[in-house]
Amino acid sequence: MAVIKAADAPRFELPGIEFTGLAAPSRGSGGLCTWRISVAPGVDSAPHTLDEDEVFMVTAGALRVTPDGEELSAGDAVVVLAGDPIAVRNAGSEPATAYIAIRAGFTPKMADGTAVDTPPWAR
Repeated sequence: MAVIKAADAPRFELPGIEFTGLAAPSRGSGGLCTWRISVAPGVDSAPHTLDEDEVFMVTAGALRVTPDGEELSAGDAVVVLAGDPIAVRNAGSEPATAYIAIRAGFTPKMADGTAVDTPPWAR
């Protein structure tokens, strides 16, 4: 068993988004990655795709996860299928948070098709 205490969980930043790494291969999980995101008001991230399905579970605020998707509120979840575009948007005035789950070892691609390394919160 691997325990990841909130105080010890690694944190990573992209403009307007904080990632808190939870389950990942480097933290004892060989098959599944999970992390928490906190998205600042007004953030509209660049689109990307993944080669695995990704699940977003919103816990606070309101969040749009796909460019043309509907706005999700606390308690809502969405499954973004492998290859579908992902672009996180918080149009609200309060931070939005969500937990994410995906199979370990996924490969992200930028909108232009360029593959990038697995992000550090999922390694």
